[in-house]
Amino acid sequence: MLTSLVAGAAVAADLEIKEPWVRGTVPAQKATGAFMQLSSKGGVTLVGVASPAAKVVELHEMVMDNNVMRMRAVPRLDVQPGKPVELKPGSYHVMLIDLNKPLAKGEVVPITLKVEGKDRKVENVEVKAEVRDLTAAAPMDHKHHH
Repeated sequence: MLTSLVAGAAVAADLEIKEPWVRGTVPAQKATGAFMQLSSKGGVTLVGVASPAAKVVELHEMVMDNNVMRMRAVPRLDVQPGKPVELKPGSYHVMLIDLNKPLAKGEVVPITLKVEGKDRKVENVEVKAEVRDLTAAAPMDHKHHH
């Protein structure tokens, strides 16, 4: 009985998550980003994200396009063995869109990472991300330059 529990958690255990956090919001703000560091010993693929804090949750990446920083949704993100992936402002991140309520510093936002292992089996990894101050680590933010 115990061995089947351990075997079932193998993929989830192969995704190490460090320092998950969410940027706090102001009252009228309807979207924010979640950030964390991901690493894997055997290699996994992030194939989806979800959270009860927002109606829409997507994996996004920031890319330079003709000197304009653009954000786009990505369907999958590979976490290769021994190559940590940092979800951070100005790069890959989890976008929480159409928030159910403003997020205040100190709150905890549950986020589910849908992780696909080498065996193509998808497992959910639950993350508790602490809400940080609105100004936390936001050198690029989501401002658009014209």
